[in-house]
Amino acid sequence: METQQNLPNEAAKAIPAEKLEEHMPSKAATVHEILRRQGERELSREVFALFWSALAGGITMSLSLVARGIFQANLPEIELGFLIEAVGYTFGFIFVIAAGQQLFTENTVTPVIPVLRRPSLGNIARLLRLWGAVLAGNIIGGAIAAAVFVWMPLFSPETDEAFLTISQHLMEKTPMQMFTGGIVSGWMIATMVWAIHGLEASKLSLVFLATYLIAIGDFPHVVIGSIEVAYLLFLGETAIFEALLTFLIPVTLGNIVGGTAIFALVSHLEVRADEEAD
Repeated sequence: METQQNLPNEAAKAIPAEKLEEHMPSKAATVHEILRRQGERELSREVFALFWSALAGGITMSLSLVARGIFQANLPEIELGFLIEAVGYTFGFIFVIAAGQQLFTENTVTPVIPVLRRPSLGNIARLLRLWGAVLAGNIIGGAIAAAVFVWMPLFSPETDEAFLTISQHLMEKTPMQMFTGGIVSGWMIATMVWAIHGLEASKLSLVFLATYLIAIGDFPHVVIGSIEVAYLLFLGETAIFEALLTFLIPVTLGNIVGGTAIFALVSHLEVRADEEAD
């Protein structure tokens, strides 16, 4: 049977997705090719389509703060309360991924694969365009949700207090802690994206496990964190300068390093080594 090592890259693109595995030198190479195809589609989308999907994703991600705040407000004082409350953190991720909405940290791996496969100024420009549109959409969508939470009487006073406590806890971290924690959360989301495409039937479980671990590990994530920081901004509990330098810039860079520089690059090199060895 003809395998990927005997096929040029252009020929590999013609193989139907359902038959990829039998032509590839490894399972990792199969997932790599699936992500490359998906990444090409994302890089080719109109910037406003990306932005509106990301804005919807930012609003949906607010469900993580909502669920976690409601859990915290209603749980009794018990030793394992934090572990139960952290389940709420997974809600936003589950709904965003199930809905197919754009999430910035997913895009630190998927569209990076075709850029690594064919590095060029044009592809890098397309990647930066996608990142800019998705990050802006996620942050604006999250800010809209945070504004609604602050200015509309949707929740009980106890839940509002829980939102404030959760958000203040995030801003207690130093910029270095934000950056290093962001590396871990970026790497874990990238691992989740890779694993989902390798084991599609366990998609929900993989999303839950990865994001639950981020929650209990207290690793900052740029999208959920931006909702919490926007909540503090609208309440006058923090300043824009502090929000940018302490949270947004360090966590964004950390998520990119974890998702792209560590996971996507290493996984890409693994597949290239498979191809060259054969």
